[in-house]
Amino acid sequence: MVALPDGMDLSLAGPLFCGGITVFNPLVQFNIKPTDKVAVIGIGGLGHMALQFCRAWGCEVTAFSSSDSKAQEAYTLGAHDVINSTIPAELAGAANSFDLIISTVNVALDWNAYLATLKPKGRLHFVGAALEPLNIGVFNMLGGQKSISSSPVGSPATIKQMLEFAVQHDIKPQIDLFPFSQINEAFAHMEKGDARYRVVLEADWK
Repeated sequence: MVALPDGMDLSLAGPLFCGGITVFNPLVQFNIKPTDKVAVIGIGGLGHMALQFCRAWGCEVTAFSSSDSKAQEAYTLGAHDVINSTIPAELAGAANSFDLIISTVNVALDWNAYLATLKPKGRLHFVGAALEPLNIGVFNMLGGQKSISSSPVGSPATIKQMLEFAVQHDIKPQIDLFPFSQINEAFAHMEKGDARYRVVLEADWK
């Protein structure tokens, strides 16, 4: 059991216990330093929290996105830079830039192109459940001793650290709040893809 820290908004706790710890755990697990350069693939349910955590951690943060419309949102969430991943020249221009890339997406991408943006001994880390096998050339990893890894959530101790860090740095998942009496509307909202980025149900009975 992990107690909520003082000052924690109860409506935000659920998303932090799920997506929050998922993206926070790699920062702790791999001893990411405030001077490191970190990139996040995808600005969604996981990615929007990853950007906030990485910025508050002190890192130089880049967002990879396939949508120009999300660029301003990425900056608002903490990104120092945004790269349109659909433009090969932008990916190529980021060669040898990052110590860590956190992938939050579940789609197949040109992973070899992302590996090329890692510094020597950099790491491509998956927290999004990619639905297809990874098409990665080993030679793209050998020369720079690059790594690929993945993780689910985190230990109770790391969850406690994450919650306290979130309160200290005012990190808040974006939620759509519905009363329990509107649970059907909440599901419909989610199924239409309108959720930004977590749906939270709030008790409305006495």
